[in-house]
Amino acid sequence: MVPSLPLLVFSDLDGTLLDHRDYSWAQAQPGLDALRGIGGGLVLASSKTAAEIDILRQEMGAKDWPAIVENGAGILWPGTAPGADRDEYDRLRATLRDMPKGFTGFGDMSVDEIARQTGLPPEAADRAARRQFSEPGLWRGSDADLDRFLAALARHGIHARRGGRFLTLSHGRTKADAMHEVVAHLRPERTIALGDAPNDVEMIEAADRGVIVRNPDAPAIPPLPGEARGTIHRTTRSGPAGWSDAIQNLILELSRN
Repeated sequence: MVPSLPLLVFSDLDGTLLDHRDYSWAQAQPGLDALRGIGGGLVLASSKTAAEIDILRQEMGAKDWPAIVENGAGILWPGTAPGADRDEYDRLRATLRDMPKGFTGFGDMSVDEIARQTGLPPEAADRAARRQFSEPGLWRGSDADLDRFLAALARHGIHARRGGRFLTLSHGRTKADAMHEVVAHLRPERTIALGDAPNDVEMIEAADRGVIVRNPDAPAIPPLPGEARGTIHRTTRSGPAGWSDAIQNLILELSRN
């Protein structure tokens, strides 16, 4: 008989499990240890590419769990090589060739230019360029032209999300969509989702228990209905320290129930 999975944690990275200044998860270690101690699983969920997230997954000891990549546009399953399938990205790029001009995507930039635009070191910029499902980029046209560009994309089933300075194009899947797929595959008894930014809200609300990790440097997440019901709460500490507090407290609470 296959043992049940008691808990599956879905976690955003930057500003949540990773400190947004030095990208360390050292302060999350007590929570990671507690999760591992009960036989729980960790699914990293980020805007990062599979090539970027695979390294973090291995370093965190989560290589045997799926990862949600490119903000939910794709899933990196265990045993799958990052970058193995680029068909969806190639279709997106082909569609862009017929769109109104003004958008410069990562696929139009050299690794050096991506490094300049993102502030990443060259080797990290190279991994960020290995897109499979979505295309971040810069809009250089007028607001009116942007409206026409977005309308043309929508007619081809392509959605756009603004995150910081980049406009990211994809076929519309979210972290929550990918989360539902992983849950259907692994069938955990309980789920927890943690994030710090508005693009994490759908995932936080989709879990049995949701956590808004404090990040004073990110756009605020407004009050959510689950907070009044007690299924969503906010951490006092920020970043990986708050992440660890939440995981340890929720594991203790779930064990009592």
